[in-house]
Amino acid sequence: MPCMTHADNPPDIAAAPLPTLTLAKGHSKRLRAGHPWVFSNEIEMTPETRLLPPGGLVSLIDAGGERLGIATFNPHSLISVRLLSRDPAQTIDRAFLAARLSAALALRQTLYPRPFYRLIHSEADGLPGLVVDRFGDVLAVQTNTAGMERLLPDLLAVFDALLSPRAVVLLVNDSPARIHEGLQPEHRVVAGSIDGPVELEENGCRFVADLQDGQKTGWFYDQRDNRAAVARVSAGRRVLDVYTYAGGFAVQAAIAGASEVIAVDRSETSLALAARAAELNKVAVQTVRAESFAEMERLAAAGEKFGVVVVDPPAFVKSRKDLGAGAKGYRKMTRLAAALVEPGGFLFCASCSHHMPVEAFALETARGLQQAGRSGRIIRSAGASSDHPVHPWLPESAYLKALMYQLD
Repeated sequence: MPCMTHADNPPDIAAAPLPTLTLAKGHSKRLRAGHPWVFSNEIEMTPETRLLPPGGLVSLIDAGGERLGIATFNPHSLISVRLLSRDPAQTIDRAFLAARLSAALALRQTLYPRPFYRLIHSEADGLPGLVVDRFGDVLAVQTNTAGMERLLPDLLAVFDALLSPRAVVLLVNDSPARIHEGLQPEHRVVAGSIDGPVELEENGCRFVADLQDGQKTGWFYDQRDNRAAVARVSAGRRVLDVYTYAGGFAVQAAIAGASEVIAVDRSETSLALAARAAELNKVAVQTVRAESFAEMERLAAAGEKFGVVVVDPPAFVKSRKDLGAGAKGYRKMTRLAAALVEPGGFLFCASCSHHMPVEAFALETARGLQQAGRSGRIIRSAGASSDHPVHPWLPESAYLKALMYQLD
């Protein structure tokens, strides 16, 4: 099937003069210091400004008229301005997008020998609101802002020119962020076709990702380094991988020489992906369909013990209002998991909740250990792998938190 061509897309972004957006007096300091966002209450929101199209390009100036750069603007979003360039004369066209993509690609090619990684991680790669995961010649794309949605035709042309995907660029736009931007959730293939899960490689192991019906972009590359760390302590030990999804921790532990691996998830579809990965790597993984807390309680009641227990759940804290209940969830999760770890064994706990502060997560896991009557030591405290860089002025975007304990 032929790849996309530039003719399949509308012409390059028009070079018409951009509308001017003025920051309110006294509200340019943070932007000047390096922050890439401007909030709606920091803008002179005139009637004309309110009528600007969501996601359109604007020339940003301060109250004194100094030009500060080029950005996308959404008058209906709390984060109204997302800076693309601090060069006021910059033209946001396909050449600009290609330069940003090329820089991100060069970094990933330096980090990883094979084309399986997060290629674009939003603001940290200079393309706010855009997430792209690469699965060889297939791209999974999230456009999470109105600005990136408007730039999509040109982005597709740039992907085609630089990466030549096999006529497939898959949009996986189920992020809640789209709702805040006034965009509808959607999930579609925009070019070419795929006929099922796609294969990927991670840490020398083979896996399958479901880009059409799986979670998020189909695979969680952010846990790459943490999976390798768990695998290193798994040899000769029984391993329990709770919330396994597609078997990332379980299969790598089995390959590393675990004596037995049990993978737990409530989704039959996810367990099928994990079983397929075990088959591809010629290792044995026992899959169990169950609700995670209930299964951990059942195993504890049966007196089961493991050398390694992994608990890597979906987000317990989806918004700030969920913080109290979510914190209790992480505490209970840790208590149940710790009860299953043999003396001298290892417990790996993770949280992908953006709204769960790293200090609070550490505190709740420590409380969970105390409630389980266990003590030990933290041997690893980590976040996402290097293909998920963090913008220096957006430390809150470092959403992934992971702790590995050795328990007494």
